[in-house]
Amino acid sequence: MAYVNGNLALQPKKKPQQEPLIRETKKLVVKRKSLPVQEKLLYLFTVLICVVVAGVIIFRYAQIYDMNIQITKLNSEYQGLNVEIEELKRQVETLNDPERIRQLAETQGMVSSEDAGITVKTGGEQLTTVMQE
Repeated sequence: MAYVNGNLALQPKKKPQQEPLIRETKKLVVKRKSLPVQEKLLYLFTVLICVVVAGVIIFRYAQIYDMNIQITKLNSEYQGLNVEIEELKRQVETLNDPERIRQLAETQGMVSSEDAGITVKTGGEQLTTVMQE
């Protein structure tokens, strides 16, 4: 054999380059079925019921909150009225004092006699008996 190709003869032969193979692959797309109308309605009514129940609960809590505010207002009014009642009781005690009533009667011209009851000056020198026992 003759030495024709030089040192290239010792190198392995390269395969001629081929264009890369393109494989066509088909991707399988699974199309889901849409929900049936009955199931959609079931979900819709379930959501509506949950919303209605939540609305009722929130409405009741709002009413309870309003009632609590009214109760606190009424309690404060009650406390104020109790203070006013105590003050009026003290005034009644001072106004019912017999000595004060006697002085007031004397300043208005009423004369008390022990045996005849209370007499009142009606004008001039005349005395009229008001109360007798």
